[in-house]
Amino acid sequence: MIRTIAPRLRVLLLLCLAVSGALLAGAGPASAHAALTGSDPVQGAVADRAPTQVSLTFSEQVAMNDDSVRVLDPGGKPVQTGSPANVSGTTYAVQLKSGLAKGTYTVTYQVVSADSHPVAGAYTFSVGAPSQTVVPGTRPVAGGGAVGALYAFGRYVSYAGFTVLVGGAAFVLACWRRGAGVRALQRLVVGGWIALTAATLWLLLLRGSYTTSGRFADVFDLGLLGEVLQTKTGAALVSRLLLLAAAALFVAVLFGTYTRREEGTEKRDLAFGLAVGGVVVAAGLATSWAMAEHASTGLQPGIAMPVDVVHLLAVAAWLGGLTALLTSLYRAPAETPVESAAVRRFSRLAFGSVLALVATGVYQSWRQLGSWSAFTETRYGQLLLVKIALVAGLVALAAVSRRWTGRLTDRAADTGKAKKARTRKEKVQARREEVAAAKAPAGTGGGTGAGHGSDAGDSRRAAQLARQRAAVDAARQKRLRDADPHRFGLRRSVLAEAGVAVVLLAVTTALTQTEPGRTEQEAKAATAAPADSGRASSGALTLDMPFDTGGTDGKGVVSIDLDPARAGSNEMHVYVQRPNGRAFDVPEVKISFTLEAKKIGPLTIDPDHITTGHWSANGVQLPMAGDWKVAVTVRTSDIDQVTVSKNAQIG
Repeated sequence: MIRTIAPRLRVLLLLCLAVSGALLAGAGPASAHAALTGSDPVQGAVADRAPTQVSLTFSEQVAMNDDSVRVLDPGGKPVQTGSPANVSGTTYAVQLKSGLAKGTYTVTYQVVSADSHPVAGAYTFSVGAPSQTVVPGTRPVAGGGAVGALYAFGRYVSYAGFTVLVGGAAFVLACWRRGAGVRALQRLVVGGWIALTAATLWLLLLRGSYTTSGRFADVFDLGLLGEVLQTKTGAALVSRLLLLAAAALFVAVLFGTYTRREEGTEKRDLAFGLAVGGVVVAAGLATSWAMAEHASTGLQPGIAMPVDVVHLLAVAAWLGGLTALLTSLYRAPAETPVESAAVRRFSRLAFGSVLALVATGVYQSWRQLGSWSAFTETRYGQLLLVKIALVAGLVALAAVSRRWTGRLTDRAADTGKAKKARTRKEKVQARREEVAAAKAPAGTGGGTGAGHGSDAGDSRRAAQLARQRAAVDAARQKRLRDADPHRFGLRRSVLAEAGVAVVLLAVTTALTQTEPGRTEQEAKAATAAPADSGRASSGALTLDMPFDTGGTDGKGVVSIDLDPARAGSNEMHVYVQRPNGRAFDVPEVKISFTLEAKKIGPLTIDPDHITTGHWSANGVQLPMAGDWKVAVTVRTSDIDQVTVSKNAQIG
């Protein structure tokens, strides 16, 4: 029967891999938390004389390359010279050509934020007087193309390798220590180590091209690699490689020294040492992700990073242990079958991992979404719903496996009792035969050399016959074990769990590359209903946008008045009110304008605080008419902020 379903099982796994690939291919580069907080010249400034340089100040350290900052003249031609340089703290500057003509210039930037994702934006300033501008959109999208797809695949392989390495080792030490001598389990764990090591090196090579040019030819550019090594992500990848060296020593001891030790105190002490060392190495590997991705930025990073480490370890213990169990059920030799007790121990380990996943997952969901509606209205929330459904499916399949384990345990107990009874009968029969042989008269043997030769031949034939019988018994035991409906049912349910786990891992990888949904909900609603944008009869534009930062006292309405709402210079007033209509003096308000059809923006504006709940900005320069997206970022506390947006017709 197993041979009959094997092709179907292979098809199932191939389908799971295909779905995983589709999810990875659909995951685009994520927006990040870094923001432009200042510039010189400032947004919309009209300078009497041409500046000699443009400087940009970000909210955190960013990674740059030679082409990260460009300054384009009214005709769309670059006028910067040299490479951008860090002048102080988080401020970067690029030099400009001398003798710039009058008109409106566009500054574009493409950098890498602290959470490892590309960040891009733009703003304008003028020399002498504003003018029309032409900004070509020929620059490649950071994190896209073939390099982006390969980078996403490398991330998936790294997560899979980590899961198999950590989970497989945990299964051996915590559930089935006899499995340390099983060749199939050894190959599985070593394969996880190889996959994680190779994927880490691959990501390190791809990183420079992924965040800059997007060209595969730049993958082996040593200059880009040197720049990557100076970033937080590069340091995390190098740290992961160093920890993998320690993991290699751990694997060598587990499958070498430990398996050769005789049972006793020394072996138990070695197992305890391996368990402690394994937890330390596994936590260090998990930290290499937490320190360079979403957990390291945004809300409460001091809490989010340890929570992310626990989340990753729980995933590895559950899904990696599941893979090890599946391998044991299908590939363990007949003389070393996986015991039902080991399956029960893994069931308890998986249950604890699920509890940890639920607790850490709830916190991560709140941190990244902030509202119930974001589950359905943002890509991050939709992927999270898929992940929750897959986890629920895995838990249901695990319950089925647990029932099969209970039946297998009952059968093993019955078999053990029957075997003990047979053993007692055989011992009684053997004693009877010994007594009978002792009472029988001695034979009249010849004592000749021929007799001795006959005895030697009989001994060889007896030994050969014993080996044949042992081989037949082993084959019979394997057939009986494979034909056992309880073990066969357990195999199928665990295989189904593994298939779901493959897809779950792909969804998790896609989530790490997707923009957190906390700020996306309001923007989507506004984009879907641009007709809500209001225009007064005088030509001025008025936009009302409700917001909710998710924190205490975080709800309100922000209103923007733009006059005359045409291309060129505009006057802008911003009003923030509480839900009851009273003025709301929030700590910070930022506005940006983006003309997506022409790939202009976001043009960031920092209005001046006038009075309680009132901000304004003069000389807001919008280079051309079109359907502009107006985004407002409101911060109500040190950690609570949200971005809302609406589309408006300008000009």
